[in-house]
Amino acid sequence: MSRLSMKTIRALNEKDLKSKIQETRSELAKLRVDGSKGTLRKESGKLKPLRHDIARMLTRLNEMKKK
Repeated sequence: MSRLSMKTIRALNEKDLKSKIQETRSELAKLRVDGSKGTLRKESGKLKPLRHDIARMLTRLNEMKKK
């Protein structure tokens, strides 16, 4: 999964945003399992960007709910 800019996140509607959050969280969980097994080598740099993307999407979701 590629990094998401705030511009693309703002273009998504609430339903798409929630599905994207679920998809990203499942990918993060899979990478965490691989890390705990010790098989996470090249993808170790993907954990932090995924967490930041999830935070960006949740921020946008909260902005939408406040309006």
